Amino acid sequence: MQPGEIESLHYLLSSAPSLHSSQFNMSQDRTNRVHLNQFSNPYTKFQYPYQVQDMNPPPLSSNSTSDEAEDQQLSLINERKQRRMISNRESARRSRMRKQKHLDELCSQVLWLRNENHQLIDKLNQVSECHDRALQENAQLKEEASELRQMLRDFQLHNPYLP
Repeated sequence: MQPGEIESLHYLLSSAPSLHSSQFNMSQDRTNRVHLNQFSNPYTKFQYPYQVQDMNPPPLSSNSTSDEAEDQQLSLINERKQRRMISNRESARRSRMRKQKHLDELCSQVLWLRNENHQLIDKLNQVSECHDRALQENAQLKEEASELRQMLRDFQLHNPYLP
């Protein structure tokens, strides 16, 4: 090989075919990599005007595709994390709303039960007062009945005309 000649180059192909592919001796493999074995012109041999030392670029095809695949995979994972985070936030918001609604219902129930309790206590106090009055009246009536019986006995003992 002469100085200034390029033995082979590795390039990634785009999906569109090159306009100059007929001028170069190219072969293509499964990874859409093109090997330019020689720059050949049917009439003259291609020469670079300056000397090329080592023109073997780093193998971009395998590293770049794996890097791109890793980037896509990381992007997909990050997107899933983001969606899950948003979903979790929304779920937590709904949970807080349910909790607040339940708390409001419990507070409402507490107020209703307190009111009901006060009404029942008032009713109990009224019934208790009524019961106390009935007991006092009953005791008073018993005493009157006892006095009246005593008076009747006394009257029967002291009256000679009664059989």
